[in-house]
Amino acid sequence: MTEHTPDPSPSLVPVRLVSFNVHHGVGDDGRHDLPRLARLLADADPDVICLQEVDRHFGDRSEHVDQAELLARALDRELAWSASIDEPGRGGRSERRQYGNAVLSRLPVLDSETHRLPGAGEPRTALRVLVQLAGATLRVTTTHLSSRDAADRAGQAAAVAALHADRAEPAVLVGDLNAGPDAPELGALRERLSDAWELAGERSDQAGRFSLHADQGLTHPARRPRVRIDQVWVSAGVAVRDARVLDGSGVSDHHPLLVDLLVPAGTP
Repeated sequence: MTEHTPDPSPSLVPVRLVSFNVHHGVGDDGRHDLPRLARLLADADPDVICLQEVDRHFGDRSEHVDQAELLARALDRELAWSASIDEPGRGGRSERRQYGNAVLSRLPVLDSETHRLPGAGEPRTALRVLVQLAGATLRVTTTHLSSRDAADRAGQAAAVAALHADRAEPAVLVGDLNAGPDAPELGALRERLSDAWELAGERSDQAGRFSLHADQGLTHPARRPRVRIDQVWVSAGVAVRDARVLDGSGVSDHHPLLVDLLVPAGTP
């Protein structure tokens, strides 16, 4: 793997990013509550928020609201969106039923694109945005890979890895990958990117201090995490100052992952 410690000569631009599978805003109490989700995200104070399992007028489970737009307004962020499921409204409703990935950014979004991923079962997409930093840019991709089949995940991981053909471009890939970072089906990612959790100078999670699972970055299920399926991967040159699993208890069935990154300047 390419060395990921940046040359100390260029200036480095800090970026705080959160990735969170929000389970359509429903916590383990079965309650749909966008305000408490917004409060958690606001308290983390990220520059870029990457969300999976977001509903837009999807159905009763999320009260037919446009979660992406409501969260963007509540947090005063620019919205980029990719619909993995996009269907006509039901029951006389005119709005399309959508479900997918969202990026909420307080940094300017220069472009946004949706990539359909291969595989059977639930449709999957990758949302890619380019955000403007002070003297740099950062390519951010958020996705949610298949939960049903390792072969499908392998094909999807390969498709996402292929989006990172320009190895000189500072980039991060985040999301719920439904597999641990060492899983065979994520091999294509490991060829081009590095696991931010392993690179982080400091790490903390929701396991107790004396737990056998402390500092392993486990994110799911929220009540008693057993797996590290919510991940951030970074390209060469992007440093990871720290990584933290935040407390998403009561907000989702996952915990959110926060990373503080340092991006080399001079890449606008």
